[in-house]
Amino acid sequence: MSPVEHVCPTCDRHYTGNYCPRCGQSSKIGRYSFKNAFLLFIDVWGLGNRGMFRTIRDIFLRPGYMIGDYLRGMQMAYFPPFKMLFLICALGLLVDTGMNIKGINRFELYMEQEKEYAEKSQVEANADKTLTVEKREAKIVANQTLYSIENKIGENNQLAALIGLLIFSGPFYLMFRHCPAIPDLRFSECFVAMVYIANMILIYTIIPSLLCFSFKAEARFDLLAATLAIIPIKQLTGYSYWGTIWRLLVAFIPFGAIIMALYFFASFFAYISAHPEILHQ
Repeated sequence: MSPVEHVCPTCDRHYTGNYCPRCGQSSKIGRYSFKNAFLLFIDVWGLGNRGMFRTIRDIFLRPGYMIGDYLRGMQMAYFPPFKMLFLICALGLLVDTGMNIKGINRFELYMEQEKEYAEKSQVEANADKTLTVEKREAKIVANQTLYSIENKIGENNQLAALIGLLIFSGPFYLMFRHCPAIPDLRFSECFVAMVYIANMILIYTIIPSLLCFSFKAEARFDLLAATLAIIPIKQLTGYSYWGTIWRLLVAFIPFGAIIMALYFFASFFAYISAHPEILHQ
């Protein structure tokens, strides 16, 4: 720590060290300058924070043990999970919109493929002579609804990720709340653990986007990255790999049912919005 005495410009406290003991402001912050502005900018992105590099290192080498350390109170050593989630999502968006080795907008390519698939499905539905007019129109509306829902999820991927994590934390908590490593595991701790595991998976999934893999190869890589989530859960909970896997499979049953129900209601309301005359019949 710095032995020089400082006067905090925020609360006028006299102190020695690197941070004000009253308000926590860094002693390096003085009058406004481009240098200070740059340091604040890289700190927002975690580049000026040693906790970010340590978190990324441990999330690759010892993810479950790192999450356990964070839950037990070792929080200053690691980057906050929710802030890290938003930064990784922002980085992924930059990579998908052109910051990759080929400089192409992969998000637009993906949306074009989805649009072509929806249009192809409509053409096939119109060409299918075995369908009645009503069934043909219903199939076309279903394809349009699916395309609209996928667009909304793509536009709000951070919100969709948080909602998915919150939903999955419920069955995850029921299956792992009495685990050997943390016998009194809390629901809030389960949710934080899910966010850190999601951060790990997102870091892995950015790699194929950065290298511009084909969408099929990227899907396989994403599946592999999701499978790697077994490792931090095993390390965090203290179960064996088999004990971790079967508990995860059981937890996915209610999670899948909830997601299917939400998708059904979203499709239903999208259909009603596209055909308001049904409400008047």
